[in-house]
Amino acid sequence: MPEWLKQTFGSGLDISPSAMALRLAIAFGCGCVIATIYRLVRRGETVAPSFPPTLVLLAILCAMLPQVIGENVARAFGLVGALSIVRFRTVVEDTLDITFVIYAVLVGMAVGASEGTRQVAVALIGMAVVGVAAFVVQPRRGARRWSDLEASLIVRVGVGRDPDAILRDVLGRFVDRSELVAGATGRQGAALDLTYKVRLRAGSAPAEFIAELNRIEGVQSVELRLA
Repeated sequence: MPEWLKQTFGSGLDISPSAMALRLAIAFGCGCVIATIYRLVRRGETVAPSFPPTLVLLAILCAMLPQVIGENVARAFGLVGALSIVRFRTVVEDTLDITFVIYAVLVGMAVGASEGTRQVAVALIGMAVVGVAAFVVQPRRGARRWSDLEASLIVRVGVGRDPDAILRDVLGRFVDRSELVAGATGRQGAALDLTYKVRLRAGSAPAEFIAELNRIEGVQSVELRLA
């Protein structure tokens, strides 16, 4: 390759097309394994349909990064600026999901690195160790009872109503502890959206709690979910 072309594109393109294709194929396989581990760890829970494919594609894309950047520092900063425009459009609320994103990113970048087979070995060994650890430390599903965990309660109340006065009775009957953590206006200022952290009493039924709140005059909507 001419020297001027190396200076323009960096050494990331020195890898042969067949070797690049092999590395991307390995990244694809690693991404599939990571997505499978994620599904098994999250078995029995609600999972966004697009999240496991995202892990697979992240592994492949991150394997491409070292080949694209090479040793060209200017391109590295330019790529960071371009990628900063792209953001997750869905909020990742669970820290375990964020961990799996980093898992896929690191494995993909290790596979795509240009230091020979050493980084591929790092990717495979790291994927195996983290995968085993994910199974060992996965959360216990049996403990996810409403009375054991904090929940987020979002209540929309019409303007002109005193939230403390109208909600006090129902909260006292169904909730052990409640704390107002956020508030905002809704419906162009015609309502108040109040967010509480609550812990239900043992034996309290979430559906009955929501139904009782909905029966209160002035309450327009209720949302209850585990925090």
